Amino acid sequence: MAFRFEELEIWKLAICYTNSIYSICKRFPKEELFSLQDQLKRCSSSIAANIAEGSGASSTKDFCHYLDISTKSVYESVSHLFIAKQQGYITKDQLGELYEDADKLARKIRSFKASLLRNA
Repeated sequence: MAFRFEELEIWKLAICYTNSIYSICKRFPKEELFSLQDQLKRCSSSIAANIAEGSGASSTKDFCHYLDISTKSVYESVSHLFIAKQQGYITKDQLGELYEDADKLARKIRSFKASLLRNA
């Protein structure tokens, strides 16, 4: 038996994205442990967490609210990635890969939300 969210492609993509963020954060300097690194980990893990939490909502409207929060967390993570690039913690190529992953994830979350609303 599985929870509803475990079957969702967007949740699986969010978990992969978070794992990529965590991997890259391991290379950040120690002084970023409780600042940029922490912020990046928190917002990226929030994406999957909000999809999971929303999947247990009692209404489509409520689920969509959680999907909106997930999308905002994607955007927040991208902003942090730009800062990490400017600080020299990640390369231009790493930023590009994560940016593409984030864009794909945000598009898929928005598409899933639109599908939910159409079928409501």
